[in-house]
Amino acid sequence: MRKIPGIVVTVLALGLSACSHGESGTATTPTGSASSAQAAPGTADAAPATAQPDCAAGYLAQFTQRQKLAQLLTVGVTGTTDAQAVVRTEQVGGIFVGGWTDQAMVADKKMDQVTSLARVPLMVTIDEEGGRVSRVGNLIGEAPSARVAAQTMSADDYYQDTLTRARALRDLGITVDFAPDVDVSEQPDDSVIGDRSYSTDPDVVTTYAAAMIRALHDAGLGAVMKHFPGHGHGSGDSHKGAVQTPPLDRLQQVDLVPFRNLVGSGAGVMVGHLDVPGLTDSGVPASISPRAMALLRQGTGYGAAPFEGPIFTDDLSGMAAITNRMDIEDAVATALEAGADSALWISTNAVSKVLDHLEQEVRSGKLPAEQVDASVLRLARFKGVPLHC
Repeated sequence: MRKIPGIVVTVLALGLSACSHGESGTATTPTGSASSAQAAPGTADAAPATAQPDCAAGYLAQFTQRQKLAQLLTVGVTGTTDAQAVVRTEQVGGIFVGGWTDQAMVADKKMDQVTSLARVPLMVTIDEEGGRVSRVGNLIGEAPSARVAAQTMSADDYYQDTLTRARALRDLGITVDFAPDVDVSEQPDDSVIGDRSYSTDPDVVTTYAAAMIRALHDAGLGAVMKHFPGHGHGSGDSHKGAVQTPPLDRLQQVDLVPFRNLVGSGAGVMVGHLDVPGLTDSGVPASISPRAMALLRQGTGYGAAPFEGPIFTDDLSGMAAITNRMDIEDAVATALEAGADSALWISTNAVSKVLDHLEQEVRSGKLPAEQVDASVLRLARFKGVPLHC
């Protein structure tokens, strides 16, 4: 089982005591399916498979409804004190290390002071793609942009280079990297996607993105592909306003190909603030669109397998494609109701107000409690929490 480092799994005893049967010998894949070594049928050692006790109910039972909702939030922090406060008071599921975050939190090995306050594993997330999207390159070493890497390195060399940097990220206390960018694009290097894209060829994108995902996993980190269903041919920059992509039938031929190819890789997926003709309704970008979430989750609309991992939103508070349409409380609620598992935004200021609003949405039935439970469990599996015991 791939486990994100820095997680104190012993906290599970609080909620899983009813399922404490010791080690079962069962491993868990990144999406949480069970696998075990058994004798081949027909051999002398073959024995009937034994059903594993389900500890999911025990895991959920340790939370209040508000704490379950908090597990669905990933929020940007300014530094150690800010992170400690939001984890202690609201038990959020994840924190985000951005360019504005005091690097001392990771550089001076202070992350344990934050994660020790979490009752269950805390995601510590970052955008570390390489190139111009690098938050801690000065600490772990610089890397070329995705486009330059694909043009100058073999996929194997790229894997090795990424593995070295991913291990360094792990040593800083990071557990999830919002990478790779699997957008297919020929945009100029300095445009919103530009050199963050490996190539104009979706097969090249697939090859190099798969190498990064494998390296992150081998270093013990979670990977998150972005920006579903494809930002590479969008009309602009969602940081600045609404962005329209080509119609869905065109995305299926190019932009959606890497997602289709990598949907079973164990990586999470980040959904972008993208208006998609033929998919999203007018004024409802993919990040808050039930139809976009269903396309990803079910897979049938673009020829992919169903996606079983966690769905993250792009930033909901610092990008005009969303903030021009709604406030943070409504944005988070709408995204989760649409089918996202984790709502991301870049500050802790509104966490309590967001949770107040989400509790109202659950009481009203707009956000079904069983949907919340399913998201909590998807995120737990992504973190490496054993839900069979």
